[in-house]
Amino acid sequence: MPTPLLPTLTIARELPAKADVLIVGLTDAGLRDVPEPTARAFAKRYGTSVAEMAVSVGAKATAGHTRTLPAAGAGPRIVVVGIGADEPSPEDLRRAAGAGVHQAAGLAEAARLSVAVSLGGTEPEQAQAVAEGALLGTYRYTPISSVPETTGGIDTLTVVHPARGKSSDLAAEAAAVARAVLMCREWVNIPANLLYPASFADEVVRLVAGTRVSAEVLDEQALAKGGYGGLLAVGGGSSRAPRLVRLSYRPRGAKFHLALIGKGITFDTGGLNLKPAEGMYTMKCDMAGAAAILAATHAIAELGVKINVTAYGALAENMPSSTAYRPSDVLTIYGGKTVENGNSDAEGRLVLADALARSAEDHPDLVVDVATLTGACVVALGERTAGVMSNDSEVTDQVLAAAESAGEAFWALPITDEIRPKLESKVADLRSVSGDRWGGALVAAAFLREFVPENTPWAHLDIAGPAFHDGKPYGYVSPGGTGASVRTLIALAQSLAG
Repeated sequence: MPTPLLPTLTIARELPAKADVLIVGLTDAGLRDVPEPTARAFAKRYGTSVAEMAVSVGAKATAGHTRTLPAAGAGPRIVVVGIGADEPSPEDLRRAAGAGVHQAAGLAEAARLSVAVSLGGTEPEQAQAVAEGALLGTYRYTPISSVPETTGGIDTLTVVHPARGKSSDLAAEAAAVARAVLMCREWVNIPANLLYPASFADEVVRLVAGTRVSAEVLDEQALAKGGYGGLLAVGGGSSRAPRLVRLSYRPRGAKFHLALIGKGITFDTGGLNLKPAEGMYTMKCDMAGAAAILAATHAIAELGVKINVTAYGALAENMPSSTAYRPSDVLTIYGGKTVENGNSDAEGRLVLADALARSAEDHPDLVVDVATLTGACVVALGERTAGVMSNDSEVTDQVLAAAESAGEAFWALPITDEIRPKLESKVADLRSVSGDRWGGALVAAAFLREFVPENTPWAHLDIAGPAFHDGKPYGYVSPGGTGASVRTLIALAQSLAG
């Protein structure tokens, strides 16, 4: 399972001489920054401007809309992509770059292309956004097949941009962020018979080998010895035993300690509370939270961010069998708190509880957990917006600011006072679910809060909606795993490092 390969990326002030495809952006105000040599060659060859021909073939400023124009002699073919806003945000540019590159890749046939992207703008963050979007737009999961692929692709990407600052640094940061997102996507997309707790843990260990990140993996014997009752219960119904992966990054000079916790259910049948068949097919994506925090930690180290990070990937497969845990079972979570299991399909909060309780021993300054946790969050916020719930309003603001900077959609939800009483149990310290269906995302967050020390700032990111895309590509998002929250976690770490 190799790390996804990225095209070679450069950020340059001028269009490279041997570009096969040039991507330019269209707003209601017109085309943006068509390189002068291309504009001259086009007018000479066709007797019209790039803008006029674009309009004649139906190009629109609508975000993500694409049209392809012919090459002018030896020049590049031109992909015109709609940007939407006349004064686009970095995220508008990121999405347009992704859509344009996806269209350009479709022109490759069996060839390997050199693609240039010129979407305008003058600020460094605009150049980096275009670079990230372009790299993300190149991703496609390679099918598992006996027939080797013969299609071409994109070998080199050049972002044409007069960015102030060192362009090589901007390119390196964009590549590190994109690699992390694509690594997360790749893990999510791998079928569950190939990516299960032990093999997932092995993949993570291989990823960080030789880096400044150290890795520790607890197997089922170590989990039993340590008292990780949530992981052992959820993973007890599967022949593939659970794992807890702990990554540690400790750069010299770091003053802030961030703990990242990820739900890693490599396949979720619902256990004895079995899901319906149509709700089970995409459940290989239920480890997207763990994939996000583990990939983000690697990227934070690669970027040299001066922040201490401890990451916990809680990995298990939730299966029904004679050894599966039952509704009404009482489980002892790491540290001793007991939980009455109310629903074996509410398994994610149980493995997270173990990891949250263990992370307290690291004495972090902030704890953030990420999980495809509740369908209720999807009902509330839709498929493209994640929820953030916290015990600290300042932390909520920090997460939302990081998400805005990264270009990801998050929305704050409350943990209201009436929620916690719903978790009262007559046979344990608390129950895993409430007795009604209302406010399911808030109930799950209230449960998780019980395993965070009272004075420790904490945020819970529910990415159940945006973590997996089951439709056609849009922007820089391909079908399958999306890498949701990876960019936000990296931006959060950078902001906390100062």
